[in-house]
Amino acid sequence: MNYHGKDIKIFSANGCPEVAKQIADALGLPLGNSEVSTFSDGEIAVSMFESVRGSDVFIVQSTCAPVNNNIMELLIMIDAAKRASAGRITAVIPYYGYARQDRKAKSRDPISAKLVADLLTTAGADRVLTMDLHAAQIQGFFNIPVDHILGVPILAPYYTQKLASEHDNLVVVSPDFGSVGRARNFAQRIDAPIAIIDKRRPKANVCEVMNIIGDVKGKTVILVDDMVDTAGTICNAARAVIEVGGAKEVYACATHGVLSGPAIQRIADSPIKEFVFLDTVPIAGDKHIDKIKLIPCAPVFAEAIERIYEDKPMSTMFG
Repeated sequence: MNYHGKDIKIFSANGCPEVAKQIADALGLPLGNSEVSTFSDGEIAVSMFESVRGSDVFIVQSTCAPVNNNIMELLIMIDAAKRASAGRITAVIPYYGYARQDRKAKSRDPISAKLVADLLTTAGADRVLTMDLHAAQIQGFFNIPVDHILGVPILAPYYTQKLASEHDNLVVVSPDFGSVGRARNFAQRIDAPIAIIDKRRPKANVCEVMNIIGDVKGKTVILVDDMVDTAGTICNAARAVIEVGGAKEVYACATHGVLSGPAIQRIADSPIKEFVFLDTVPIAGDKHIDKIKLIPCAPVFAEAIERIYEDKPMSTMFG
């Protein structure tokens, strides 16, 4: 099989069509001619209106809400490209859904992240390109190559410029122990110290802040996380650094803005001055409040796709 493909073709499902279009534009390519629709009973219908025989096919799809529909769209598009004799198929997944279920936390729990990995491989994906997996070990759930790019190298320069006058007064804060590595990476890039929020979670989507490890008194704080779902953790952390730690002001950033349930209201009511996300997950118009700013992820994905096609290393992207 010709794994290099004779050309690049970028296709999009319905999860993040704007990102797919921006990636294609950055590569100087047209978006692949395809259609993803539904039958009257809700089954997904996929049609590709151009040949992909021998091509290096990249299918762009975030598995965000509606999660199950978007996963099925991706699987069916992969199957369509495989049956059309594509040379190589790469699933480009800016946001990888079900990543939080990456281990058995209690008896009889599923490991849904592994199941999704198996489904993608069985459908016919030869490679996966994704950003900021909730748990990095999910890369090991695949028996195909996984290129895992990070959001921090995009977010950090934004704050380096925006808060240049506050540089000596900045502290990067991890909202929980799970994000310490990400916060440390961010802090190294902007040359700032870090602090950690110690919290416990009584049940899913509910958290209680217990303590702040580190000095944030009188400081400008940047909270860093990989994803924000209901925003309970990060908004509680923002209140804690102000009320308990005595911070001067709080900014926040995350790669994925899932923003379900009460997230928007919580962000609006929080002391966070500005919340920056990458556009890996589309944010509906009614969720665009003044505090939220989006930074495009397409340029990074476009460079990664070009490197994959040309067999260049990915490690040099964020040197």
